[in-house]
Amino acid sequence: MFLGHFGAGFGAKAIAPQVSLGWLFVAAQFIDLLWPTLLLLGVESVRIVPGATAVTPLAFDHYPVSHSLAAVLGWSIAVGGVHLVIRRNPRNALVVAALVASHWFLDAIVHAPDLPLAPGMEARVGLGAWSSLPLTLAIEIPIFVLGAWLYARTTRPVDRAGRWGFAGLVAFLLAIQAGNLLGPPPPSVEAIAWVGQAQWLLVLWGFWIDNHRRQQIRN
Repeated sequence: MFLGHFGAGFGAKAIAPQVSLGWLFVAAQFIDLLWPTLLLLGVESVRIVPGATAVTPLAFDHYPVSHSLAAVLGWSIAVGGVHLVIRRNPRNALVVAALVASHWFLDAIVHAPDLPLAPGMEARVGLGAWSSLPLTLAIEIPIFVLGAWLYARTTRPVDRAGRWGFAGLVAFLLAIQAGNLLGPPPPSVEAIAWVGQAQWLLVLWGFWIDNHRRQQIRN
């Protein structure tokens, strides 16, 4: 899942309007921000298998540190704890922690049964929505659209950067998803990892546009 995670990050702004969109993106995508580094270090592994599913050519063989349920819950506590130390707001830190955990549960909807429950456990889970492209889009697009709408409803632009930066980000995320679905398989695992690292630019984009938008005051 890609758009769905960013949709969750956008939408969480309605619950925690004081938290920067950049932080919300870090939380919602933390597991997939961590995974590329673990690939480069050889800690986790993935294979490129064209036709593995209708949506992605990737076969996720080994990723217990980033994507097991137990590890994700641990990462959620860690990231939420870091936010609490920096911002001193327990409620917002809880939202950040919940976003980190949400990544695994959203992935469990679309992944084949390859998500481990804990490092060292053989049990794998996944409902397999990736076996159908229409089903995957029917799940991800509404989550993304709802999240972007909630963000737009919760905040207002204070200048052109806030208006067009947000619109550009939404369009760019949709373009990435289209490229993932319609483009050729990646040439190598190393390419996957380095492209994954580029997601930090989306985090920076989130921080940037949030600095050019303000919370909507509703009567």
